[in-house]
Amino acid sequence: MGDYQAPLSRYVHQLKYERQFWVAEKLAELFVPTVSDPAPLITSVPLHWRRHAYRGFNQSELLAMAIARQLKVTYSPLFKRVRATSPQQGKNRQQRMANLHQVFTLKGGVAAKRIAIVDDVLTTGSTVHHLCKLLLDAGVESVDIYTICRTPEPADKSD
Repeated sequence: MGDYQAPLSRYVHQLKYERQFWVAEKLAELFVPTVSDPAPLITSVPLHWRRHAYRGFNQSELLAMAIARQLKVTYSPLFKRVRATSPQQGKNRQQRMANLHQVFTLKGGVAAKRIAIVDDVLTTGSTVHHLCKLLLDAGVESVDIYTICRTPEPADKSD
């Protein structure tokens, strides 16, 4: 929807770190008009159960449910995070891809042909890349990515 800068970055921060859950509905209100042809099924990026228990919620799930409600389409949590990872923040693309290797699985079969994945912030796309691959391998024909903010890709720290 926009770059990771004010005011969007502030709203995402309020939701993710200040537990201001009402922001999910407001962000969805801003996002929904940008979707001209909604996917019939919306899902979200999962948190590992330990991080979910610590935080108490999954911001991507809150956003996905709000977006689905406002678009009048179905929300379903399709993925499971099977192992904990270190935070993606501060990693370059190669490190992010390696950090997410074999982290996600599908919870079950997928009948939809087109699905949208919701994530709060997209940096390199490594998370949604792994999730898209799972869906496409399961027979999904098309995957849309719904994201609130996009950050610039960090400089490659291996140079």
